[in-house]
Amino acid sequence: MRADRLVSLVLLLRQRGRLSATALARELDVSTRTVLRDIEALSAAGVPVYAERGRHGGFALLPGFRTELTGLNHDEALALLVAGSRRGAQAFGLGSALASAMLKVVDALPESHRDTAAGVAERLLIDPETDLLSRRQVAEEVPDPIAAEVRRAVFAGHKLRIHYAAVDQTPKWRTVDPIGLVTVRDQGYLLATRSGADRTYRLSRILAAEELAEPAQRPDRVDLDRAWQERSTRFRAGGDQVTVLVRVAPARREDLVSTALAVLAEEADPDGRLRLEVTFQDSRHAEWALWQLSTNAEALAPQWLRTALRNRAAAVATRYEASS
Repeated sequence: MRADRLVSLVLLLRQRGRLSATALARELDVSTRTVLRDIEALSAAGVPVYAERGRHGGFALLPGFRTELTGLNHDEALALLVAGSRRGAQAFGLGSALASAMLKVVDALPESHRDTAAGVAERLLIDPETDLLSRRQVAEEVPDPIAAEVRRAVFAGHKLRIHYAAVDQTPKWRTVDPIGLVTVRDQGYLLATRSGADRTYRLSRILAAEELAEPAQRPDRVDLDRAWQERSTRFRAGGDQVTVLVRVAPARREDLVSTALAVLAEEADPDGRLRLEVTFQDSRHAEWALWQLSTNAEALAPQWLRTALRNRAAAVATRYEASS
């Protein structure tokens, strides 16, 4: 909206001083012609913005001009700046709105705290794109028009029509009752019901969306955290689960447990190793998890898992045999 853009323009000039029309256009993601029109609108509204000509010229505000965005203390603004560093907003198509909000947060601080809060926020990194092993965390892209339509239906409490591409299925149109939005590791999900049954839709698989005028059939209030936990539990309970008996070195216990669905039993062996009965999603999941632990873990049962791991180890050994 133009009003939001005008506020962002003023805040940019307040925080950065003189900026060229080109720089403003880049920050606001508009054309330089739009920036010039916005400058004229601000002047007409009484905002003391003026132009400085020349090679290093640009637009600036008269010294001492201040907007009326107040009320946040230092720690409140810092909390918002840190929250703003998370990438969850991208999953819901709110990246540009977040950038604008962060400008307002910084501007809301007393001048004596403004630089301090911004500097402190630079020293906190939340959910980087790569971990210590340089594994890249890839955020899924959701087109802004689709994300905006889904958001509107969720917030307004209206039914939503989506063209959804489920895994290994032909995309189909579905009409759902949206409940809320969840982001997990930069992947966005729509929690909804369809014909009264719980449904969870990955936002990146929604090819098109249309907010309907009809009110959604849903409770007035919802505990999203509880709803997500319940659906996660049902999801993990599906498939061909397998139960495995494992001996593992104590130092690698957490590595094992973090990949399992559940720990059913645990006891210590005389040699100090731990004996755990754990559940995995399926046989491939179990084989992968035990293989990651190398000689720090041993599958005691079932026999098919021991055989699978032995065959895999034999294949690796054959690959690395010295050539004759």
